[in-house]
Amino acid sequence: MNKNYDKKKYLTLLSKDYKNINEVSEEIINLQAIINLPKGTEMFLSDIHGEYEPFEHILNNGGGIIKSKIEDIFGNTISKKERATLATLIYYPEEKLKLIKKEEKDLDEWYNITLYRLVEVAKKVSSKYTRSKVRKAITSGFEYVIDELLNSQAGNEKDKERYYKAIINTIIRLNQAESFIIAISNLIKRMAIDHLHIIGDIFDRGMHPDYVIEKLKRFHSIDIQWGNHDVLWMGATCGNEASIATVIRICARYNNIGILEDGYGINTRPLSTFAMETYKDDDCKNFAPKVFDESKYDDSDKTNISKIHKAITIIQFKLEGQMIKRHPEYHLENRLLLDKMNLKKGYVKINGEKYEINDTNFPTIDKDNIYELSPEEKEVMERLCESFRKSPRLNEHIDFLYKKGELYTIFNSNLLFHACVPMDENGEFKEVEFLGRKTKGKEYFDLINETINKIWITKGTIDKEILDIMWYLWISPDSPFFGKDKMATFESYFVKDKEMSKEKKNPYYSLTYDEKICDKILKEFGLSKKDSHIVNGHMPVKAKDGESPIRGNGKLLVIDGGFAKSYQSKTGNAGYILTYNSNGLLLSQNKPFESVEKAISEEKDIISELIVKKTGIQRKSVGDTDIGKKLKQEISDLEQLLLFYESGELKQIN
Repeated sequence: MNKNYDKKKYLTLLSKDYKNINEVSEEIINLQAIINLPKGTEMFLSDIHGEYEPFEHILNNGGGIIKSKIEDIFGNTISKKERATLATLIYYPEEKLKLIKKEEKDLDEWYNITLYRLVEVAKKVSSKYTRSKVRKAITSGFEYVIDELLNSQAGNEKDKERYYKAIINTIIRLNQAESFIIAISNLIKRMAIDHLHIIGDIFDRGMHPDYVIEKLKRFHSIDIQWGNHDVLWMGATCGNEASIATVIRICARYNNIGILEDGYGINTRPLSTFAMETYKDDDCKNFAPKVFDESKYDDSDKTNISKIHKAITIIQFKLEGQMIKRHPEYHLENRLLLDKMNLKKGYVKINGEKYEINDTNFPTIDKDNIYELSPEEKEVMERLCESFRKSPRLNEHIDFLYKKGELYTIFNSNLLFHACVPMDENGEFKEVEFLGRKTKGKEYFDLINETINKIWITKGTIDKEILDIMWYLWISPDSPFFGKDKMATFESYFVKDKEMSKEKKNPYYSLTYDEKICDKILKEFGLSKKDSHIVNGHMPVKAKDGESPIRGNGKLLVIDGGFAKSYQSKTGNAGYILTYNSNGLLLSQNKPFESVEKAISEEKDIISELIVKKTGIQRKSVGDTDIGKKLKQEISDLEQLLLFYESGELKQIN
C-alpha cells in the first residue's frame, strides 16, 4: 500500500480534532512547551507486605520530597519545630488540625501564617508541571482560589501582597481555612510524586494488604510488578488449592486471620472447627504464631491460632505433594517429604540423610496414602476454595493487580522486576522448561506474563492443571518470582537441624555485583547499558552486616522496602526508597516507622538517610521520557498536518 496514501489518510483523521492552522499551531506550541518542562518525579517502592501505616506515611511524605521542599523554602526563616509541624500538617491535615485547634490560642493568626506557608510549598512542588495539570489535580474544591494563589502575576509586589492577603483573609473570615488547608495539603502530596512503581509483594504477613490496594487504586499514576506473594494470592483467588492453603498458613503464622475474615469475608470457621477437634490434645507449640506490636492476643487466641496453623500446614503439604506427583515436569520431587518421615523413630530422610523431627503427631496422615486429604480436610478445602473464588472484594483487588501489573516493566529506560532473571553459575540465562517449551531470559518472562493473564481471564473454566502454574511460579527454583534452590517450609517447621532451613539463592544474586552481568541483562531486555538500571526488591538488604543495595557499579538497585517488622532486626533498617527526578536517582535508607499516632502527635517522620545520589550532566526533561517520545511523535504528526493545511492539500474548517 502507498505510504503517502496512508499518511494522508491518518492526517485526514487527525484534522477532525485540529480543524485549522490556528488549532494545530496552538497544540504544537503547547506540546513543545510540555516536553521542555523538567521530568516528573517517579517513586519506587517494593515489598510492602501488607504494612499499611508505614506505606501510607511514605506516600504522604512523598518519600521525603515534601520535607526537602520545606527545608529549601523555610530552612533559614522558621524554626525546626515549625517546619516539622508544617510537614505533619501536610501529611495528615485532618488529624493534625484537630490537635492544633486544641492548642492554639489565636487560631486566626495561626491560619494566616500557615496558609501563606502552604501556598509557598505548593508553588515549589508544582513548579515543574503545567498550570492545567496542577488545576486538574485539585480534587478537594478551591480550584479557582488555589490556581490564583499559585499563578497570580500582579503588577508589582505591593499589589500582589494585597491580592494574596485579601484572598487568605476571606478564606479565614468565611470559616473555610480548615477545608482549604486539607485541599492544598492534598495537592502538595499529589504533586510530589508524578508516578509510582510498586515492585512486588503487596501481600504477605502484614495486617492490611487490602488497605494498601485501596490506597493504590486511588493513586493517580501507577504500575505494579508482581511479587511472589502477589502471585500466590492471585493463584488462590483463581482457586488453586495449594495456593489457598499456603495463603492461610502464612496468615496464621503471623496472627493475621483477620485479613481473611474481616478484609475479604472468607469464612475460616470450618477450618477452625476442624482444627480444634483434630488437634484438641495437641498444644501445637511449634506452630505458635509470630506476634508484633499491632497483633497481640491472649493465651486462648494463641492456642486456637496454633491449632489452625498446624491443621492448614499439613493440608498444604498434602496438596503440594499431589501437584508434584501430577507434574513431573516441575522437577520438585525433592519437596516430597511427608512420605520420608518415620514417625515411630522421629526422623525424616532428606537427600538420603536422616534428620530428627520435632513433631510426630499427625492424626490426618494415612500411612498408606500419605498425600490424600482426609474426608474432613477435603470438606474444609472445598468450602475455603468456594470462599476465595467468590469473595467480591478479593476478586476486585486481584483484578486491579492484573490490570495494573505484569512480571516486569520497562519505564524511562529502567528495567523493573521483583526478584531475579534465572541464571546459571556461568552467568548465562538459565534454560527452563515451561509449558512444554524450552525458554530463557526475556522470552521466558514474556511467556509467563502471557500465561498469568490468560489464567485470570479464563479462571472460571480453565483446566486445573494449567492453574497449577500459579503455584509453580510461587515455589519453583526456576521461577523469576522466587530465585532460591528450594522453599524450605517443611524443614523450618519440623527439622531440628536449622542448617536444613537455609535456602541457596540463584546465581543471579551474586553475579549481578558484576557490571558486565547487569549490562547483559539490560541488553536482553532491549535497553542501553549506558543510561539504564535494574531495579528489584525481594531480598532484604542486610545493611548491618555490610550488604549494599547498590550493585554492578550502580547498574542494579535493590529496594526491598523493609516494611515487614520481622525483617528489620535482620537488616538493621526499614528498607529503601528510590526516587527518580529531573536531576537523577536518589536512593534513601529508612529508619523504622513507629506509628501514625506518634507521627501526628510527636511529629515523628520516617527518617531517611541518603545512600546515593546519581545525577546526570544535563537535567532530564519530559522530552527525555517515554511520554516525551510519544509527544515528540505527536508534534511531528501535527507539523505534517500544518504543511497539508498550508499547501491546501487539506481544507481548513474555521
